[in-house]
Amino acid sequence: MTAIDADIVVRRISTDEARERVAPLANALADVLIDCVKGGASVSFMLPLAREKALDFWHGVLQAAARKERVLLVAETTAGRILGTVQLITAQPDNQPHRADVAKMLVHRDARRRGLAAQLMAAVEQAARDEAKTVLVLDTVTGGDAERLYQRAGWQAVGSVPNFALMPDGAYCGTTFFHKQI
Repeated sequence: MTAIDADIVVRRISTDEARERVAPLANALADVLIDCVKGGASVSFMLPLAREKALDFWHGVLQAAARKERVLLVAETTAGRILGTVQLITAQPDNQPHRADVAKMLVHRDARRRGLAAQLMAAVEQAARDEAKTVLVLDTVTGGDAERLYQRAGWQAVGSVPNFALMPDGAYCGTTFFHKQI
């Protein structure tokens, strides 16, 4: 558990919590996802993002966390409001037991510019160490704010693919791939 400021903590959702608190966690995480997509984040979803679709996504993530295929981290207030999240996908092919993917780094627009994303990245890197992962990979929109965040955190850009994905409004965007050896 890492404190960001007096009322925000970054913590790992335990496998038991992922199994037992599915509805409240999915609802809180859906709020963050919907807000990020409304704000223009290219995170696999298009506008308008129906709440049902967001809930289905988080139900799947929580099931994967309960099966220990993912590590789910959240940044939340002491009152229990989730403001941000990131995942470490640990389920990899047999020939890549040392690797994990970082996915769905999301921070609610109300909580940005407070260091939550940097704290979530530090926490996901620690989670990777805890899981004996030494190579991390992620991708992000080319030229976006997240690209600068990852570079500041010591991630190395591998390359970019133009027109790799769509923004929530349907416009094409490039994607830059990063790795970090930890």
